[in-house]
Amino acid sequence: MVHTYSGYENKVKTDLEKTIKNRELDDFFFNIIVPMEEQVEIKDGQRKTNLKKVFPGYVLIKMIVTEESWYIVRNTRGVTGFVGSGTDPIPLTDAEIRNMGFEEIPVTIDYEVNDNVQVVNGPLEGFVGVVQEINKEKQKVKVSVSMFGRETPVELEFSQVQKLD
Repeated sequence: MVHTYSGYENKVKTDLEKTIKNRELDDFFFNIIVPMEEQVEIKDGQRKTNLKKVFPGYVLIKMIVTEESWYIVRNTRGVTGFVGSGTDPIPLTDAEIRNMGFEEIPVTIDYEVNDNVQVVNGPLEGFVGVVQEINKEKQKVKVSVSMFGRETPVELEFSQVQKLD
C-alpha cells in the first residue's frame, strides 16, 4: 500500500503504469488499484452516481519488491512512501485484503464448452442452452439459448447456470 498526496492517486497510477511499461518491468508489477466505490446522490430530484475513492491518499500495488521496483514506486511523483514502519514496505496480510473486499474467490464450475445447461435464476430462469464460452476472469459464461424460435447468445454469471445431466 502506497501513500500519496491527496488527489494524486490516479496520476500516481498512470505514471507508474507508464514507467513500468517503458522499463519493461511487467514481470514485477501485477496490479495497481485506486479503490473506488459508487455513491448515489439525489440533488434537486435528480439521481446522480459518482465514483468516490475508498481510501483517499492511498494506492494499492500488487508487486514483487526488488531494489529496482521499490525505487521506481518510491520515486514516482506524488508518492510520499509505502505504508509501514521504518524504511521497509510491509505487505498487507491476506486477512486485511479480505476485509477490504479485494479477495478474489476462485469459483469452480462443473460444466464445459458444449455442455447443456439450465438457467437457474435471473430473467431467463428455466431456459436451457448450450455453453459457448467460459470467461474465468470475469466469472461469466456465454450460453446459446433458444428464444422465440432462434438461438440467442447471452452472457450470464457462473452462478446463474447449472449443468444438465
